[in-house]
Amino acid sequence: MANIKSAKKRILVNETKAARNKSVKSKVKTCIKKVEAAVAAKDTDAAQSALKVAITEIDKAGTKGVYHKNTCSRKVSRLTKAVNTLA
Repeated sequence: MANIKSAKKRILVNETKAARNKSVKSKVKTCIKKVEAAVAAKDTDAAQSALKVAITEIDKAGTKGVYHKNTCSRKVSRLTKAVNTLA
């Protein structure tokens, strides 16, 4: 354990940020799974609505700095491509 006050604070802050990042990533993964499940079931309407939610969550994660902007773009692109194969 750290002895210096600033190091102790860093540890606490890093734990807080890690918890937030984990929560946001989990939310994004859940949204992606919903889109992929709808695509697998060939349910166009459900896939479209799930895609909207997923894109919103991915963009939020990118804005918060959880994901790099290119990672967000790649995830959105792959999901959109998968949903467009249904149409």
